Amino acid sequence: MHFENEVGIKIRNEWQKASLNLLYTSGFLFNGYESFFKRHGLTTQQYNALRILRDQYPTPISTSGLRDKMLDKMSDTSRLVSRLNAKGFVDVKQNPHDKRLVNIILSEKGHDLMAGIDPELSLLDGLLSDLSEEEATQLSELLSKVRKSIKTASKRIRVTPV
Repeated sequence: MHFENEVGIKIRNEWQKASLNLLYTSGFLFNGYESFFKRHGLTTQQYNALRILRDQYPTPISTSGLRDKMLDKMSDTSRLVSRLNAKGFVDVKQNPHDKRLVNIILSEKGHDLMAGIDPELSLLDGLLSDLSEEEATQLSELLSKVRKSIKTASKRIRVTPV
């Protein structure tokens, strides 16, 4: 099926088609990730935060440091950390050197959760199983090029949030 028929709109040019195709496809990918992590009582953003904290362990990280490493930079990191803390997956303590900051570290329960998820992560690879490894590499390279293009275009056209 042609993309235009699938989404029901007339496409202006190949750049618009590629942009809309990325947005449309990212929704499918996001929903696949959300379904996977929901089985573990998490959102994709919560898992991403836990993954970062595990990579940092035993070094604590601040809320802003965590936000900088998140895949979704628009995430409300404070609320995300509060939810993970309420579930017992992270420990939050005031930073002894700067009382305005908190130190976040993965708890033992968080480590246990991550250890339980790790063996199943290959299931997420199945979302792109129709691609060969070479095609997956090519797609990653193209997406890197797209991000670079978006960053430079944003500077040229002064994209501002609505």
